[in-house]
Amino acid sequence: MPQVIFIDAQDNQFEADIEVGHTVMEGAVDHMIDGILGECGGVLACATCHCYVDPAWQDKLPPVSEAEADMIEAAVEPKANSRLSCQIEMTEALDGLVVRLPRSQY
Repeated sequence: MPQVIFIDAQDNQFEADIEVGHTVMEGAVDHMIDGILGECGGVLACATCHCYVDPAWQDKLPPVSEAEADMIEAAVEPKANSRLSCQIEMTEALDGLVVRLPRSQY
């Protein structure tokens, strides 16, 4: 199972195995990773799964959709590497993906 490395705003690192076909958000919620809430369940209706993808991984992800870009604009402290983790579907190629979590707003 591919693994995602989550790094919180205090530089604490958490690793989670996420099943292929599940989203990073689903894996974070399943592993109780603080900072990823996924309140809308992954339907692009909130930004509570906002994360920053490590620059080394950005080109390995599908491009941001217009709907995702609109929702990222509503996130707190969006950056060029911002993504909604509900839109990142795990594949074997993403084993080792590193995402940073924004400062908690909740």
